[in-house]
Amino acid sequence: MSDASAEAPSSVAELVRQLQADRLWLLRHIDSGAWPRWRLDLAALERELGELLDRVGERSEAQD
Repeated sequence: MSDASAEAPSSVAELVRQLQADRLWLLRHIDSGAWPRWRLDLAALERELGELLDRVGERSEAQD
């Protein structure tokens, strides 16, 4: 996964940024053909993670 995952987040915004980086890492690997046996499951996980992160971002913006 990304190097960002190695550090503990100091805020929700930082956690979201780290998870976005991990999501992009996963997407790049899926697109490059890694883990063909798990491709469909990983793609579904990546989509769900993206939707979750979008909702968290929207709620964070609404609270600010």
